[in-house]
Amino acid sequence: MILNHLWGLYSNPRTEWQQIDRNHENYWYALSHILIIALIPSVCSYYASAQIGWSIGAGDTIRLTHESALFMSLGMYFGLVVGVSSLAMMIHELAEVFDAKPSITQALELAAYTATPLYMVGFACLYPELWFISAVGLVGLAYSIYLLYSGVPILMHIPEEKGFIYASTVVTCGLVLLSVLMAMSVILLNSGSGITYL
Repeated sequence: MILNHLWGLYSNPRTEWQQIDRNHENYWYALSHILIIALIPSVCSYYASAQIGWSIGAGDTIRLTHESALFMSLGMYFGLVVGVSSLAMMIHELAEVFDAKPSITQALELAAYTATPLYMVGFACLYPELWFISAVGLVGLAYSIYLLYSGVPILMHIPEEKGFIYASTVVTCGLVLLSVLMAMSVILLNSGSGITYL
């Protein structure tokens, strides 16, 4: 099953990372995990944008037309898949500096399973209040970072001390990548891309 590590990453992450390390699946298995789990925030944000409406502070509820919500959700899906794949490439390229030699599959597994809590935050879109999504997003981000720090020494086969520095470097690259994706979203929204509000 594609999502078979999901519960273990929440209940006992170190043991689950060791199991992932022992039973490396192929590249397509890790990629299919990303493709499936990225549907959560995309579908939930589509529903929230087109059906429920977003509440930002004390102003009116903001809703999009179905076409605009679909356009934004497809863009989000594409951005999430490309973002995690790019993070996997960064993990792979940075490995040599820390005397690790992971395969591209190992790097993709680390990126995919580390990003899973952030993707699960997408369920929070079903209650589209800015304060709620921000709070749940911070929890998801914190847990993703924890998964990264606990998984790097196990999957990359490096000591804990090097793993901490390596994971810190990956977190920095990931935050820069997230900032770039957010900036591209803002540019797209402000460029007159056909977003229509109700």
